[in-house]
Amino acid sequence: MNAEQITYLVFGIVLLLALAFDLGLLSKRNTKVTIRTALFQTVFWVLLALAFFVFMWLEDGKVPALEYLSAYLMEWSLSIDNIFVFIMIFSFFGLKEQYVPRVLLIGILMAIVFRVIFISVGIVLIERFTWLLYIFGALLLFTGIKMFTAESHEEPNLEENKVYKLLRKALPVIPTDGDGKFMIRVNGKRYFTNMFVVIVMLATTDIVFALDSIPAVFAISQNRLVIYTSNIFAVLGLRSLFFLLKGAVNKFAYLQQGIAVVLVFIGLKMLVTYFNIHVHVVISLLVIVVCILASIVYSISVANRDDAKVDAGNDRELH
Repeated sequence: MNAEQITYLVFGIVLLLALAFDLGLLSKRNTKVTIRTALFQTVFWVLLALAFFVFMWLEDGKVPALEYLSAYLMEWSLSIDNIFVFIMIFSFFGLKEQYVPRVLLIGILMAIVFRVIFISVGIVLIERFTWLLYIFGALLLFTGIKMFTAESHEEPNLEENKVYKLLRKALPVIPTDGDGKFMIRVNGKRYFTNMFVVIVMLATTDIVFALDSIPAVFAISQNRLVIYTSNIFAVLGLRSLFFLLKGAVNKFAYLQQGIAVVLVFIGLKMLVTYFNIHVHVVISLLVIVVCILASIVYSISVANRDDAKVDAGNDRELH
């Protein structure tokens, strides 16, 4: 058994144990997830991902390990942007808080399956048609520029969402959570509930995000092990991150711009390989870390400053 096979085996074992611990023991059916629990679970997944980075360094070498860390941080930062859309979906459908953990769990497990399929297809296509890397690079460059100039977290009109409209047209949908059921009977007729609709919306939303995130990972590495593990670790941390951030959307107003800069950099990194220019993985890692941290710190400082102004204004009105 070679080093890569050992790493895959360890990853599989760790993943199964972690899922049993986090999604099983810590996730009772239809219970509210507190901020404390969400923080504990988020730290758990991040530390597990970092521990796997150390293991990869020791088992597979410095370069694959740094590529994994860069890809994980890239996916993790993009997943935060994904969470803001999740929050809008739950708010739009008015799903009861007690059902949110279960819906998120199913949605995330579906997202893992879809991503594994996309990554597998992407790897095969790139191995056969290497010029696709330049297409991915151009796509990331365009997406990054568009994201940077767009309004931060502009709320989509879910009423006009194509997937939602298709579901309403193709299936009998009833606007209720059905007490946690996906289908209910009303006057002898079967109807799909909001629980079912939300899960489909979550899955399709992640597919859309994957169209940006997976090409970005290919720009960092074409190593199958790096791509699979970084994506799965980032996606598995989504659920706890959702509960941690759902009340602090306004605290990350400029994260979108930080992610946009990273996407532009990665897109350019992919395109310049045409001229035989290769950016070292350490530089990629530093750019990702600096951009994401700087955007988070700036967002929090601006949000705190705005909150202080509002508090000061309220105090003046009271006096």
